[in-house]
Amino acid sequence: MIRADHVRLFDVEEDVPDAPEAIPFGVADIKRTGTDVTIVAMSHAVRRALEAAEELATEGISAEVVDPRTLVPLDHGAILTSVGKTGRLIVVDEGHRSAGVGAGIAAMIAERAFESLRKPIRRIATLDVPIPFSPPLERFVEPTTAKIVAVAMDLVG
Repeated sequence: MIRADHVRLFDVEEDVPDAPEAIPFGVADIKRTGTDVTIVAMSHAVRRALEAAEELATEGISAEVVDPRTLVPLDHGAILTSVGKTGRLIVVDEGHRSAGVGAGIAAMIAERAFESLRKPIRRIATLDVPIPFSPPLERFVEPTTAKIVAVAMDLVG
């Protein structure tokens, strides 16, 4: 089994179940339900998406956060159902914008649920540049909570 841990999750502390629980392959986790916009995010970006959803709620915007958990197989049904409900999609991918997972998810929705969309799909991904050493420049090129909030407000507003 290949294990890919995100370095920014190393210091995260949360409650865990007493007994091990298997994560089912191909079954997404709806981290937060919502009605106005769907945010699909993976790994560390899920934390950013949930922070954004909290902030959006203070503005009266209800964001649904979907964590696919596995990419192969990908839970197309959960994402399609969520987009069918909200009519808006933001894909947050910490990979580079070109040819990344986010592009694949956006293409899947465009191919299978275009008629459900009220607004164009929006992607927030790492810019197609090498990751800078400078923390302010790194924040500039990567997905952030503020970027998710701004895109969501633009889509819903």
